[in-house]
Amino acid sequence: MSLLGSGILKGLGVTLKHFIQTYAEDFKYIGKKAGIEPRPLRRQNPGNHGMVTIEYPKEHMVMPENFRYIPFLVKDTVTNEDKCTSCGICAKVCPPQCIWILRTEDPMTKRPVPAPKEFHIDTSVCMNCGFCAEFCPFDAIKMDHNYEITSMSNRKTELIFDKDRLMMPDTYHAGIHPADWARELEDKKAEEAKKKAAAEAKAVADAKKAAAAAAGTPAGPATKTAPATKTAPTPKPPAAAAPAEPAQ
Repeated sequence: MSLLGSGILKGLGVTLKHFIQTYAEDFKYIGKKAGIEPRPLRRQNPGNHGMVTIEYPKEHMVMPENFRYIPFLVKDTVTNEDKCTSCGICAKVCPPQCIWILRTEDPMTKRPVPAPKEFHIDTSVCMNCGFCAEFCPFDAIKMDHNYEITSMSNRKTELIFDKDRLMMPDTYHAGIHPADWARELEDKKAEEAKKKAAAEAKAVADAKKAAAAAAGTPAGPATKTAPATKTAPTPKPPAAAAPAEPAQ
């Protein structure tokens, strides 16, 4: 009979312990430490003292780098241009089909321009899978950490993000995705080094051709001489005909 209420009492004891430790932890940040030493962010960890939950919305948990929520478009702050070329790959790979794009057209030639005129994402349908960011060949779309997009007004309009609302500078992307940003910089440097090496090799080849032309020798590989044409054999004169016998 002594075991019937021991589990309940033990659970209440743990709750009371954390309740008291919460105020004990608060006393550490009163007075001189207030505003100087920030309170560590609480985690749901059994080893924590005091309150083990985050006091949202006063406190916000720092999202890990690979956390993904609503996608956003990246704007290049160096060239002041959108990285998106409106290729449409993100819309094709999107499982719930919540992305639609309208490509820009040249007003004179009516030909497509590699830039989106309109870009919309229905965030009420988006499943935050990250396929659009993974398959984008230009690193023009990334996953955001902002999960506070609740709307108390018209859900059909407030939760459909347009291009202006989706566009973020690349500095914002570098702040929330530092490892991804470093990888992109390394890839960019490698691509520039590859182009530079190709240009130098072409310049050396052109210099060799110019030097060979100035020396009067063929610049390329030795050309094969054409085979000598065979002369037709001289026809033999026709054999002399035998003299005819006299008639009797």
